[in-house]
Amino acid sequence: MKLTLQRAHGTTDYTHGKLFIDDEYFCDTMEDQERESKVSGKTAIPMGHYRVIIDMSTRFKQLMPLILNVPNFTGVRIHSGNTSADTEGCVLVGELLRDDFITHSRATFKTLMDTLLDATHANQVITIEIT
Repeated sequence: MKLTLQRAHGTTDYTHGKLFIDDEYFCDTMEDQERESKVSGKTAIPMGHYRVIIDMSTRFKQLMPLILNVPNFTGVRIHSGNTSADTEGCVLVGELLRDDFITHSRATFKTLMDTLLDATHANQVITIEIT
């Protein structure tokens, strides 16, 4: 299964994008700002191709997607949240309500998790390309 995150635009606080699953639009995204140099908890991950696995998050105490082998980052997840304050370098999913807020994040995350778990149970490799 191929996830594609197409970044659309950003500000000094956040970056918006669109998430596609196997080339079909799935939802809007929000991340931290793209930066030349990493600032802990306030920087979007570098563009590139990454493997995604589902594992238990010790922070959130639930199964969640984990983006692997991100240079200079650890624990990068895809999860629910509403503003850039909720990202800490991770990717939030939902519907863009206004520039600094996404909504329906929990429902969107649940649908995404169901889809990713189905792929995992079918032994599909999950990747994400960030452009």
